[in-house]
Amino acid sequence: MSKTQFQKKLSASAVGQKALVDYLAKAMLVPSFKDYCPNGLQVEGKAQISRLAVAVSSSLNAIEAARDWGADALLVHHGLFWKSDSPVIVGTLKRRVSALLEAQISLLAYHLPLDVHTEWGNNRTLGDALGFISSKPVSSSGLIWATNSKRVLTAQQLTRTIEARLGRVALAVGALDRPIKRIAWCTGGAQGYLGEAIELGADVFISGEISEQTTHLAREAGVIFIAAGHHATERYGVQALGKHLQKKFSLEVKFFDDDNPA
Repeated sequence: MSKTQFQKKLSASAVGQKALVDYLAKAMLVPSFKDYCPNGLQVEGKAQISRLAVAVSSSLNAIEAARDWGADALLVHHGLFWKSDSPVIVGTLKRRVSALLEAQISLLAYHLPLDVHTEWGNNRTLGDALGFISSKPVSSSGLIWATNSKRVLTAQQLTRTIEARLGRVALAVGALDRPIKRIAWCTGGAQGYLGEAIELGADVFISGEISEQTTHLAREAGVIFIAAGHHATERYGVQALGKHLQKKFSLEVKFFDDDNPA
């Protein structure tokens, strides 16, 4: 950490680690979710937090960038620990955990709670980034969001808008000549929700990833599916949450974008 960074850090306000975790547990409704990972504190660092880094994933690049910036904590959407993974801390996982512990950086992760939050969530903020008006959750899980376009769009028009806003190439498949009025989406790896989106009346469903069977379902159902990138569609939730925490606790907050084409 440079002398200037250290001086800025001294002048920033601080919040207790436990107080921040407790606040987020309530604000993000963490107890109400049955998730594939622990939501909240995953690695314990300093007791006081004045500098908060935010990133999409807890990659080594993001951890090292947070360390070099002098972060006390790193808040991410994709944490380190998942139910399907081996519990043994070796190799890549060891390097990530070691980097956090050596720098005394707390790791906070919020998966499904950040996807569905109606103010700071990935789906809400992706809709905002794409310029969708009056968007809202339409599925019982809160994961699928939708809006009605003010004008009828073509697949090409919508795809170009997505590419321009997200800065990456998007893949559109299915009934590409279908006029688009009802737009539905769910960020990340939510291609499996295409069937539910169809039942909810979507002309097009936007997500991050695409599977082999997704194309067949879209074609046969006469709808459009657009894959816009897992990382690209989930860059906005952590930033919105970071800005909220910056305002509420007077913290220094910085977003680190470890770009990922997938």
